[in-house]
Amino acid sequence: MTDALAATDALFFSQLDRAAAEARVAGALKGMEDGELFLEYRESEAISLDDGRIRSASSDTTQGFGLRAVAGEAAGYAHAGELSEAALARAAEAVAPVRGGYSGEWAAAPSPTQSRLYSPVNPLGEMDFPAKTALLMELDAYARARDSRVKQVSASITGEWQAVQIMRADGVRVADLRPLVRLSVQVVVEQDGRRESGGHGTGGRFGYSRILSREVWTGAVEEALRQALVNLDAVPAPAGEMEVVLGNGWPGILLHEAIGHGLEGDFNRKKTSAFAGLMGQRIAAPGVTVVDDGTIPDRRGSITVDDEGTPSGRTVMIEDGILTGFIQDRQNARLMGVAPTGNGRRQSHAHAPMPRMTNTVMLGGAHSPAEIIASVKRGLYAVNFGGGQVDITSGKFVFSGSEAYLIEDGRIGAPVKGATLIGNGPDALTKVTMVGNDSAMDPGIGTCGKQGQGVPVGVGQPTLKMAGLTVGGTAV
Repeated sequence: MTDALAATDALFFSQLDRAAAEARVAGALKGMEDGELFLEYRESEAISLDDGRIRSASSDTTQGFGLRAVAGEAAGYAHAGELSEAALARAAEAVAPVRGGYSGEWAAAPSPTQSRLYSPVNPLGEMDFPAKTALLMELDAYARARDSRVKQVSASITGEWQAVQIMRADGVRVADLRPLVRLSVQVVVEQDGRRESGGHGTGGRFGYSRILSREVWTGAVEEALRQALVNLDAVPAPAGEMEVVLGNGWPGILLHEAIGHGLEGDFNRKKTSAFAGLMGQRIAAPGVTVVDDGTIPDRRGSITVDDEGTPSGRTVMIEDGILTGFIQDRQNARLMGVAPTGNGRRQSHAHAPMPRMTNTVMLGGAHSPAEIIASVKRGLYAVNFGGGQVDITSGKFVFSGSEAYLIEDGRIGAPVKGATLIGNGPDALTKVTMVGNDSAMDPGIGTCGKQGQGVPVGVGQPTLKMAGLTVGGTAV
C-alpha cells in the first residue's frame, strides 16, 4: 500500500503539514477509545444521452476531511471541505465533548495489508470528452438500427476516482486509490400503441476500457432491447401465494435488501434487527450459505481497505442455514466484543462510517436451473428486479419484477407484467427449497442506501426456488 500512501501524501500534505496534522489528531483523540482522520480527494464525471442528444455533462472535484472521536456508544464527527490547519483545529474542538465515555483503553490499530483488489488507475484521464460523447451517439444509432420499434434510447457514462487516507492517533496511516465506472442503457420500444422499456448496465472498479469497448456496449444495448421486446408481449401478472424461482445474479438484490441489512452489526447491537439474538440458530433452510465478500477483484462493491482502515474481508453470515456472523465496523464490533470485518464504510468525508455491505452473495448448490424450473407446477420465474423496499425491524419487503415469466407444468411460459414479491426476509430464507449450481454476480450496477448515505455494492446468487411466496399482480 506504499504507492497509495505516497500518492495521497502528495495530494493532501501539499496543503496540510503532515506532522502538524498528526499532532492535532493525537491531541483531539487523547482520552478517546477510537477514531480517525479521514482525508478524501475525489474526481467524478457523468455524461448522459437522451433521445439522440447529449442532455447533460458534469465534472466535479471535491476534497475534504472528516474527524471522528469514539468513546463507548458515543461518537463525535466533524468535517470540512477545506484542508487547512485552522479547519482541523475547529474540528478537534467540535469532537472534544465525546471524551466522557472513555473506558481507559485505546482500540488496537487495523491489521496491515499489502493486497490490492483493483488498479489505482484514474479512469477520467483515459478518454477525452469528445470521444465519450461520440461513443454515446454511436450507441444511440446502433440501438435504433437494431429494431424499427425502438422509439427512445437513454444512456449514461459515469466515472470517478477516489483517493483516501486514514490517519489514526497511534500513528498508523492507511491509504487507498479507488476507480469506479459504470455504463447504463435504457431502450423504449413501441408496437401497436403499446410502449415498454428495458435496461442494462455494467461497471466495476477499473478503467473505461473495460466497459466502453464496442463488444461491451453493444452487448448492453442488445440486453436492454431484449428486455423491452419481451415486455411488449407481457400479460398481467397473477396474484396469490405460489412457488417462485429467482434467477441468478442481479435478483440477489432481494437478498441484499431483505436479509443483508438485517445482518449489519449496528442493527443487531441495538436489537432493532429481526435477526437480533439469533446467533448460532437456524434462520434459513439447509443449503443456504450467504457471505459478504469485499475481496473479489475489480468488483463494484469491493474495497481494499474500508473507510476506517481495516482490510476488507469475507464474512460468512449464514452457513448451511445457521446464523454465524454479522458485518461490523470498528465501533459496533468493539461494543459487541467481536473483531471488525472491514465493513466500516461512508459515502464521503462528510459522513461518519457505519456497517455496510460490500458484495453480498449466496453460494451455489447442487441443482441445475433446468431441474429447478422443471420442479414447478405453477409459479413465477423472476429474472430481473426493479425497485424494492424493506423494513429492517420486521424484515418485511416488497420488490417489483422488471422481467418475469409464468411457469406452468415445469416450463417457462408467457412473460408477465406488474409482478411484485411480498414477504418477510427471515421467513423467506426458510422457504428456499432448491439452490442452483449457477451462482453469479450482478453486472456491476448496485448502489445501497442507508441513513442517507449511498455506497457502491455488489450482489449475487444462484437460481433459487422458494415455496409459498406471495405474489402481488394484476390478474387472478
